[in-house]
Amino acid sequence: MARDPVLEFTERGIYCPAGGFYVDPWHPVDRALITHGHADHARPGHSRYLSTTGAAPILRQRLGDITLETVSYGALLRIGDALVSFHPAGHVPGSAQIRIEVAGEVWVVSGDYKTVADGLSEPFEPVRCHTFITESTFGLPVFRWPDPAEVARDLNDWWRGSVAAGRTPVLGAYALGKAQRLLSMLDPDIGPILTHGAIETTTSVLRAQGFDLPPTVAVTPETDPRAHGGALVLAPPSALGSAWMRRFGPVSTGFASGWMMLRGVRRRRAMDRGFVLSDHADWPGLNTAITESGAEKIFVTHGYTEIFTQWLRSRRLDADIVPTRFTGDEAQAE
Repeated sequence: MARDPVLEFTERGIYCPAGGFYVDPWHPVDRALITHGHADHARPGHSRYLSTTGAAPILRQRLGDITLETVSYGALLRIGDALVSFHPAGHVPGSAQIRIEVAGEVWVVSGDYKTVADGLSEPFEPVRCHTFITESTFGLPVFRWPDPAEVARDLNDWWRGSVAAGRTPVLGAYALGKAQRLLSMLDPDIGPILTHGAIETTTSVLRAQGFDLPPTVAVTPETDPRAHGGALVLAPPSALGSAWMRRFGPVSTGFASGWMMLRGVRRRRAMDRGFVLSDHADWPGLNTAITESGAEKIFVTHGYTEIFTQWLRSRRLDADIVPTRFTGDEAQAE
């Protein structure tokens, strides 16, 4: 006799009937288990939230006064008739895969993940399961990330070169995860690092959690760039090309994203420099995570779902597409 599925894909999100909870739901629900703090996964309006201890400060900063319970990685919780545990996803600090077991059947919701350690996020941990729900943001063979040490050298060389040419380098990055990863790669001996308010706020939250990040100077209406000679400016994508940038005079613009591997995307973004750096798994990473899960069934969510699903089927894996409202934090750069 076929078992009932551990999880159902509903109009409100991924639902566990045995536990009466949702994972990263996109409409208000009573109880929401949250994989990480990016806005497409952590939405407002739920009655109760559950996340890792590491994700909690960002959730509170972004969502306000929420009812939030926290749990350590690996700790086992019983919710209704389901056994639940959170495991490192390697995506951003505090991010998690959520393991859900019902009557011996194990499903894992991976959220967004990255299999290569970045020195900032808790390293990805393979979780054995019967069914694995994976993203496919970069689910094409062309996406293979370069050595981050090479990217760091290129970033710092661009910073020096821009300043020598009389331009202020302005580097675009997402406020949670990518910005702090870039901060850990930049050489503060070159000059000051100025940050947009959205990045400074998030960075301050992570610093308070004990993350060792270089000093930054928040840009305010009173900030005089002339007082910060040789500076690099770190800003979210929405600020690039906006009136906010005029204060810096002649600039050289850069953007850090996995999408920078595609020439067409770089042209559309009209950036002076593109740096290939992502907090999502590349093609080898996606395949490694699925293999190490040992899953018999794969559900593929946002990204190159059709192509990646066809590839998995060609490997004789049972794979299907699941439409969701997750976009991946790098979707804006596409």
